Amino acid sequence: MNNLLHKRITPRPRHAGLYREALDAGLTELQARILAGRLSSPKAPLDALIKPSLRYIDHPELLCDGARAAERIARAVAAGEHIGVLTDYDVDGITSHVIILRTLTELFGVPEYKVHSLIGHRIHDGYGISLPLVERTLALEPRPSLVISADCGSSDELRLALLKEAGIDVVVTDHHALPIDGPPPSAYAVVNPSRSDCGYPDATIAGCMVSWLVMSLTRSVLIKNGTLTAKTPKLSPWLSYVALGTVADCVSLGDSAINRAVVTLGLTLINRMDEPCWRAMAERLGADSTPFDAETLAFQMGPRINARSRLDDPYAALHFMLARSDAQARRYLEVLDQDNQSRKVIEADMAETAKARVQPRLAEGARVLAVYLEEGHPGVQGIVASRLVQAYGRPAFVLTPAAAPGMLTGSGRSVEGVHLRDALQRAHELAPEALPRFGGHSGAAGIGVPHDQLDAFMAALEHAIDEQLGERELYPLIYTDGELSSQQLELATLSELDALAPFGREFEAPLFEGDFFIDQARLVGSEGNHLMLDLATGLRTLRAIWFRAVTPGEPVPFALGDEIRCAYKLSRNRWRGRESLQLMIEHAEAVGPR
Repeated sequence: MNNLLHKRITPRPRHAGLYREALDAGLTELQARILAGRLSSPKAPLDALIKPSLRYIDHPELLCDGARAAERIARAVAAGEHIGVLTDYDVDGITSHVIILRTLTELFGVPEYKVHSLIGHRIHDGYGISLPLVERTLALEPRPSLVISADCGSSDELRLALLKEAGIDVVVTDHHALPIDGPPPSAYAVVNPSRSDCGYPDATIAGCMVSWLVMSLTRSVLIKNGTLTAKTPKLSPWLSYVALGTVADCVSLGDSAINRAVVTLGLTLINRMDEPCWRAMAERLGADSTPFDAETLAFQMGPRINARSRLDDPYAALHFMLARSDAQARRYLEVLDQDNQSRKVIEADMAETAKARVQPRLAEGARVLAVYLEEGHPGVQGIVASRLVQAYGRPAFVLTPAAAPGMLTGSGRSVEGVHLRDALQRAHELAPEALPRFGGHSGAAGIGVPHDQLDAFMAALEHAIDEQLGERELYPLIYTDGELSSQQLELATLSELDALAPFGREFEAPLFEGDFFIDQARLVGSEGNHLMLDLATGLRTLRAIWFRAVTPGEPVPFALGDEIRCAYKLSRNRWRGRESLQLMIEHAEAVGPR
């Protein structure tokens, strides 16, 4: 196999100036090291990043079309119009839906029968304001005169034109990159911080945050015009949903004071366990799972909500989030959990096939991977693409048959330094007939490709990626924050690191490297593919776990006494109220025998 595919453990480059600034601000050496390895030239003040606060959330009036959108929604509320809420089916879309729905009915007093939920089916309807969703909207009785979209709509001019022709105003709230020709003209308003003419200072916010800002501004308009009183509650409690959507949608938690603030406050609200959905999840995960952190949202809640829309109708996820009793939340969570287990099986099979399919391209030195899986499930394309990125360090697309005859649908994931949406725009310019539909942002994207144009699409995509990369080589890199001393392998170090939370995309959880000797190693888990280790360093022995260390059926890869070099995270192992330090191995390779 190409030697560029061997994973490399290497320390992160650090910004020397930021390192000194962090030390001068009173941070520890380790904390300064973590910051300087993640932020190069932050636009936000350092204090705003390390001490998240709501005062760093910029006023929604700065959003282009924000006031126009709020005034239209306020007019619909005051006049008693029927309102459609149309959102994407992923976590960002579902949390946006909850925010808009609860604000309209609970804070603004709109009767529930006048609010219509419209969520597309990933497989039958496709992404965004699709034609099936338009037809469903037009078939409603009575038909809504206003539709509020969230986390979609910026690239849906053709369908928006149909709604406008039918006399329906559409307020688009979104965060995805817009088409090259700008906002869709048939929308009544397009609130999207990615607009080139938008003055909002942070374009990295998630779709749910855009929805929260627009509905907050609408509250102000309704108070100003006398429809609501000044005592009407603010939308602050809904920041719990914004936190979930922000983390699950993998928007930046690096140089974004807003995203860091809403996730921090949102987690505080979640951990009050005021809502049945949070309580049901805590019950499902066990007593040692609380308090929730950003990792809980990313790897426990997010996948369960996404799994429903990946495999079936997304409304169970919406009903789970909106549950008014613990019993109801448990019932819907059981459905989500079952779907998540099914998703894991499908994902594992597709990932194995995809990895086998890309081997010839890797041998040829390909710098972007695109694989068509004839029997693949469209609901897990993005996850499988992520697995390819993790394994081979290259941007990757996974395509499967679409519902429309002769069409393929696909999802892509990228690597640092490759802007995926820009690459697709360039591929579209090179071969427009091969890529009639695409959307997304720098790290992730979705595509629609005619089956008979698959080769042309791949050629155009390769050309576009090559233009971005130049002479740069690609290989799987594991960036670490350096080594820890034996004295630092303590729970106190975790508390030191936790002070910098939340961690997420572009502000990844700390990852360290070091050499250890194996005192014990055994395979665990139902499939025997996780590796439990006792690792010795100096006079200490530490417990470690490496998930998915081997393919089921393979033997333990190391022998007693072997020296291994690890990339690892620190974690708390909670058991019956007691805590101990545990290493979470991300990668390990043999150095030599003791």
